[in-house]
Formats: sequence, C-alpha cells, structure tokens
Amino acid sequence: MNKFIIDAAKSNIFFMIVNKDNNYSITHENTKVNFEKMIILINDFLNSKKLNINDVSRIYVNRGPGSFAGIRNSLSTIKGIHLAMKIDYYCYSFQDFQGSKKIKYENIPNLCNKFSIKKNLINPIYMS
Repeated sequence: MNKFIIDAAKSNIFFMIVNKDNNYSITHENTKVNFEKMIILINDFLNSKKLNINDVSRIYVNRGPGSFAGIRNSLSTIKGIHLAMKIDYYCYSFQDFQGSKKIKYENIPNLCNKFSIKKNLINPIYMS
C-alpha cells in the first residue's frame, strides 16, 4: 500500500511516497510553470520509482497555511485524481497536529489517523 504526500504550500513543491519498506521524496521549485505541469511532475516521480497512480492507495495534501497558488493547484490536482481514479485523499495542516513531537512527512498518514482527519474534505488555509 503506497501513500502519496504532496505539499505545495511552502517554498518548494514536495512529493513523498510512503510504504512499509521505503520512503521516497523529491522537491521542485514552487513556480507557476511547475504548478501548470503538476500532474506531469507527479507521474514522472511515480514512474521513477516504477509506480503509477494506480499503485497509490491514499493521498495526503497540505491544505495550508501557505502559498495560495500552491495550495490551490495541489488541491485541484488531487481532486482531479480523486474524481478520475477514486483514490481517497486527506487534507492536513501541520496545525492539525499540535502537541505531536514527531511531525515528519513520513508520519503524516499515522498523524491523520490519530487526529481523525476526514477523508475527501477540502478546507484550505491561505495566508493573507
């Protein structure tokens, strides 16, 4: 079971694959050009690990606070994947995990379970 994490709320676009054996990650510059080709970047990353979108069981996406454009584009990309592939997604914020000591990307799936983050619910937090 591969879990895919995406965070485009910060200065870089971050992708991570979490599974029971290994974790893989990559970053890209947080630019308009990369937002427009986000699904291509996702597919390239998955293909580099000999995976495809069908191998992903859940998606975790940072809902903010952070970059309006980054959050908007990552949420819309993940929503499109959900509609096309029926992969459940979880919109988290690091603020949701207050009080936790080990807030690392690879721990996000467990933290979403622990803090009862609802699946397939979008509630973005934009910085003004």
